[in-house]
Amino acid sequence: MEIAAENALGQGKTVGLDYYFNHETRKSPLPGEPEQWHYTWEERTHGGFWLWGPQLRELGAKTVSVPAAPTAASLKPLSVYIIVDPDSRKESPKPNYIQPADSKVITEWVRGGGTLVLLANDTANCETKYFNELTKNFGVQFTNQSVNMVQGSQFEQGKVDLTSGSVVFKNAKTAYVKELAVLSARPPARPPARPLVVNNDKIIMTTARLGKGKVFILGDPWLYNEYTDGRKIPASFEDFQAGKDLAAWLLGK
Repeated sequence: MEIAAENALGQGKTVGLDYYFNHETRKSPLPGEPEQWHYTWEERTHGGFWLWGPQLRELGAKTVSVPAAPTAASLKPLSVYIIVDPDSRKESPKPNYIQPADSKVITEWVRGGGTLVLLANDTANCETKYFNELTKNFGVQFTNQSVNMVQGSQFEQGKVDLTSGSVVFKNAKTAYVKELAVLSARPPARPPARPLVVNNDKIIMTTARLGKGKVFILGDPWLYNEYTDGRKIPASFEDFQAGKDLAAWLLGK
């Protein structure tokens, strides 16, 4: 009954996850056929979004992959577009960098009412030069500073207090976010980037509004299975609940 009451939130909405800028491959069980993995809906191991997908679908939305560079036509059916950890040459021999044309079409899609999610990584594991050409359109930059550098199982080093971000995180109060890139929110007149979660004077998460659309930005892939399935990190961290809170905000008006 609880799910039935929530299901209307995402009815008629489609959430697209980028498989183009993030396109890491590995050998598949079928000889000669590499498969994409890492931050995909289908990936059930640590690095996938197997658990976040059902949260969005239980809110009534449809989840799809976006396998090619964004165009006005490919973004038009989407209510939410998620880009996670664009490839560097370390991760792909031929990475698909975000180009000026990509930034333009994505920005215009947001202006028209789209909801955009940009999740990077610490700078040693993510391409940020081209990614920042997109984020600057929303008054935000990924910096070269990384925080929450967790040593072994000292999970408390990855603690993030979410209480300052209650506009998004209605229920979750504490999260685990490991080795994230700190954000710099520059306040141009348009668009206004607003720090959402700030810990120890470091901007962890931001939101921005542009036209009819909105944006959520964080310097880490964060909501992948390793930290939402409840098997590794202590129960005091509410990443699974935070994923549901974020999903509700993304699908809300």
